Amino acid sequence: MYDYHVHSTYSDGSFLEWMVSSAEAAGLEGIGIADHCSVIPDENAERRKRLLGFNLDATYERRREAIDDARERAGIAVFDAVEMDYHPDHEDAIRTFLAETGFDYAVGSVHDLEGVNVHTRSYFAERSEAERRDLVDRYFEKLVALIDSELFAIAAHPDLVERNPHLRGFATTDHYERVAAAFERSPTVPEINAGRLLDEYGEFHPAPAFLDALVERGVEVTVGTDSHEPEEIEPRATGIREELDDRGLEPVEIDVR
Repeated sequence: MYDYHVHSTYSDGSFLEWMVSSAEAAGLEGIGIADHCSVIPDENAERRKRLLGFNLDATYERRREAIDDARERAGIAVFDAVEMDYHPDHEDAIRTFLAETGFDYAVGSVHDLEGVNVHTRSYFAERSEAERRDLVDRYFEKLVALIDSELFAIAAHPDLVERNPHLRGFATTDHYERVAAAFERSPTVPEINAGRLLDEYGEFHPAPAFLDALVERGVEVTVGTDSHEPEEIEPRATGIREELDDRGLEPVEIDVR
């Protein structure tokens, strides 16, 4: 099993070498270092990038040298990947960046609504129920656009809104069916993401009903623990293995450059 989605100190994770060695100790066959990156030419996006220090667009070559060093020591595959913020208005900027940088593969993510990260509870708590329903609808519209863009090998945590209690529960069967249909016609693959398996949310992405819709259409999935610390990799990978076994699913391997 390959874990295509972990983070290092080149965004908001831990030391790259520690992440690789922990993946090897967990019995994984490979690990993808997919640090956050944004090239969206938008004032809010650029401000968030400055505040968070997500500067992989400027540091990816330095990180690539570190990945090469890790590959020499590791007994598993180590992939040079990226998790890109997606916005349908800025596909050209993303496409150009990915063509110029030549990552092994790219993971696409919808992280924000109205220019605000979906994790920001205070912002969404102040919205009415009708507004929150509309925002969740917009989230899934952006997700379908991400899939249809075919810019990415993997679509990360495809129901990220579930992590926010003020947005949770508004996703519908219609949302799931629309997204499942988009995946069915696209080479982009969704991941089973364990990024919140061990905390208060305690569920995978996609949620069970969403995964049911994907499986019914024959959509294949990849694995992404979305780990930021080395000690997270093994329990999250174990949880994903158990879920895949229960459903009789084999995760698909991504074609890398």
